[in-house]
Amino acid sequence: MGGGFPIDLVLFGMIAAFLVLRLRSILGRRTGYERPPQPYQPPTGPTAQGPVINGHAEPAAGAVHRAVPEPVSALGQTLARMQAVDRNFDPAGFLDGAEKAFRLIVGGFASGDRASLRNLLGDDTYHAFDQAITAREAAGHQQVSEIRAVPGVSVEEAELNGTIAHITVKFVSDQISLTRDQAGNPVTGTDAVTEITDLWTFERDLSARDPSWRLVAARSA
Repeated sequence: MGGGFPIDLVLFGMIAAFLVLRLRSILGRRTGYERPPQPYQPPTGPTAQGPVINGHAEPAAGAVHRAVPEPVSALGQTLARMQAVDRNFDPAGFLDGAEKAFRLIVGGFASGDRASLRNLLGDDTYHAFDQAITAREAAGHQQVSEIRAVPGVSVEEAELNGTIAHITVKFVSDQISLTRDQAGNPVTGTDAVTEITDLWTFERDLSARDPSWRLVAARSA
């Protein structure tokens, strides 16, 4: 046998590292326990359950503070224009569904449930998730993600182009998130509860019958 350097292993390692960094930009980053006071206010309007995703999620472990923009604000006026296009659109109901989608997507990625993720993600976002899951499976790693609480959910940005709506939601969550190798040893992450902040952008054609919003972009706050 020759004693050449294993180039194939080096290439695989580089690809895996790239996918981990890309996925980290999608799922957010840890910010530690130093959570500053957040100016969340409970919604003043009705909290009707507007469908955002098809499916159900486990209820939050603690109270979730959802911040709906004031109607007179620029964000509030954009949301009002969305309501003019779709009379069934309700900002408070949207945030309720967005928080359920957040839980399902995080759980779906951890379990490698591509079928569920396909219905919740836009094409580019799904492709990134699929690549990361494939790399994880090839390495024999296991992702452990447990959402303990989602203390804050708020609308940060909103945009309406014709009938295409984009809403960016800020999620502040307390999670256990780590990756284990085949022997069960931690590769990345920690089994300690850590605060993670994400900014996820959801998209929907308000003129379509399908009431589902899909995740099309995400970044760390």
